[in-house]
Amino acid sequence: MSKIRIKKGDQVEIISGKDKGKKGEIIKVLKSSSTVTVIVEGVNISKKHIKKTPNVTQAGIVEAESPIHISNVMYIDPQSTKKGRVGYEQLQDGKYNRVIRESKK
Repeated sequence: MSKIRIKKGDQVEIISGKDKGKKGEIIKVLKSSSTVTVIVEGVNISKKHIKKTPNVTQAGIVEAESPIHISNVMYIDPQSTKKGRVGYEQLQDGKYNRVIRESKK
């Protein structure tokens, strides 16, 4: 599994699937042994039927965001609003800064 460069709170755009072109903020990053998925605000909405139980007072159909694979999202830089893959650049003081990797064309 490769390094995860997208974090909670990042702005992303969906690049494939039924929600292609939509933009949103990452709510949660889910890591498992083989895959990495993210939950993006307002994207990949699914309906879930909730049965009334003693613990659940309101039954019915609930809409919630479902996870989407990390390869289907593209990071949006907040300062320049450019889209691209995330890389790291070392500063003079030794700290690292997240940057958009430029294409080599």
